[in-house]
Amino acid sequence: MPFPSHHPVPELADVTPGAWREANRRLLAKAIGEWVFEDMLKAADDGDGSYRVDLDSGTTYAFRATPGAFGWLRVDPASITRTATGMLGNSIAEPAWDAQQFLLEAASTLGTDPSTVATYFTELSATLAVDAARLTHGGETVAELRALGHSELECRMTGHNLLVANKGRIGFSATDVRAYAPEAAQQVRLLWIAVHRGLAEFRGTSELSETEILTRELDQDTRARFTAVLEETGVDPDAYVWMPVHPWQWDHAVQVLHAADVAQNRIVPLGESPDAYLPGQSIRTMANVTAPERYDVKLPLKILNTLVWRGIPPHCTMGAPVVTQWLRGLVERDAFLTEECRTVFLGEVASVTVRHPYLSKLPDAPYQHLETLGCIWRESVSARKDPDERVRTFASLLHVDSAGDAFVAELVRSSGLEPEEWLRRLFDTLLVPVLHVLNRYGVTFNPHGQNTLIGYDRNDVPVRLYLKDFVDDVCVSFTDVPERGPEPDGHDHVLPRKHPSIIRQHVMDQVFVGHFRYLAPLCADQLGVDEKRFWQLVRQTILDFQRRFPELAERYAEYDLLTPEIPRYGLNRDRLVVTRYGDRALRHALYPNGTHPNPLAEG
Repeated sequence: MPFPSHHPVPELADVTPGAWREANRRLLAKAIGEWVFEDMLKAADDGDGSYRVDLDSGTTYAFRATPGAFGWLRVDPASITRTATGMLGNSIAEPAWDAQQFLLEAASTLGTDPSTVATYFTELSATLAVDAARLTHGGETVAELRALGHSELECRMTGHNLLVANKGRIGFSATDVRAYAPEAAQQVRLLWIAVHRGLAEFRGTSELSETEILTRELDQDTRARFTAVLEETGVDPDAYVWMPVHPWQWDHAVQVLHAADVAQNRIVPLGESPDAYLPGQSIRTMANVTAPERYDVKLPLKILNTLVWRGIPPHCTMGAPVVTQWLRGLVERDAFLTEECRTVFLGEVASVTVRHPYLSKLPDAPYQHLETLGCIWRESVSARKDPDERVRTFASLLHVDSAGDAFVAELVRSSGLEPEEWLRRLFDTLLVPVLHVLNRYGVTFNPHGQNTLIGYDRNDVPVRLYLKDFVDDVCVSFTDVPERGPEPDGHDHVLPRKHPSIIRQHVMDQVFVGHFRYLAPLCADQLGVDEKRFWQLVRQTILDFQRRFPELAERYAEYDLLTPEIPRYGLNRDRLVVTRYGDRALRHALYPNGTHPNPLAEG
């Protein structure tokens, strides 16, 4: 049964010249701020809030900025000027807005090479195109966003804050962006295929069989239709594992890399599922909007976005259900997490692993070619939340609408609480479960803004934490922690084991550097809570937790979040200077480059 050859997509959105310049201006300010923050560029302090960056190319960019936490400069986009030597030898200062020109002029100072610059230029241009389209067409106010459900709100977000080119999506065409990127908000119907058991392996948690997954995910008529396809093909339906595949991936990767398997009926296309899905910010995770209580589906895409190829490693599909089972065991035995915090772990409950029959045998084959087919089913927010509860990503608090209003300020206004009291509730809701899991069990997640979700009551007051993305993002300390009990690894490590300082760094980088660094100035500007007070409130939450559980004192020293200096891990630097775009057999580890002053160290 052939799949449709294409899916209709909206016409290309008009982008005005003014919106293009404004998107550039904002991204230029972000690039200067982040590249100085990561110590790729040096900012000279000219006093009174004025700074400049002198580039090896002979060009100077001057700007006004506000110093923030961790040594960050928050650059004012409207203040940036560019000074270069003109044709007559005189220096000419002019307002600067061109982020692409800045990249080329800064390349030598950054220490990168022409090949990297050219590819990064593609990522930068793709990011600008999306940002400019958003500016051209405006979008909802923060008051309107407050009424949206979780999946719809995800489509309004703008990507990871730490990364300058955060919507690069190398591999997607402009048409693909309009069809499959989250900001397009286009519903997608997933394709289903049957993969011979010689290639595919299903795994599930103890209560989920392969039949149970299919019963939950596909109605009876669809299952009968898919079974008929296999019978008409002349194969035994029981000899195959069924799984969804993203329509883009089927077209661009599966039919190409697995052409032999398709030709020989080891992979049989079954047809479209009747359910519609919306992509989240990761693009590859799809939320069911036809039947929201059904599982989210994480599917590989052979595109490069936010530093890595967006496939799913076989060890992740294989390990997802067993890690979920293990985490549930920890959580369900922990009354503090389950009864007081009511923390929700959105389990990755089942998976299908498909290894390439040829390339998986090639030593050191680049990972982008080995992660093209597989899936993970994850519990949906809709299936776990209370009826009157609204769940939103932590990242959504940083969203600012076209009128300049911050979403966090809108939620505080809606709650009726004083800003400091609302922030205390947020910090307790977010940090206490993370601190508990870190210090009690020596376990952490990758709690960045998309993986960390906040549940709010009907008055938009934060009440509990949702966590997701476990496999490959859950790390355990390699020190002995009796509370963890038997771990799920056996002889093959499913869980990455790391030094306690690295475990701590996951929390520091993803929560504090990656989100609170940006949230604090928003709260200062729009809620009247100055940055120093913001960080005092965060520190107080940590100290209150430590006082409540004094028996963990040794762990507080081991995973010290209040240390005066923390290592600097530069994601933009990693792409431009360290990793660049070379093909690798494995996803790489980040290495520190200097340190940041820690605002949590101050009393």
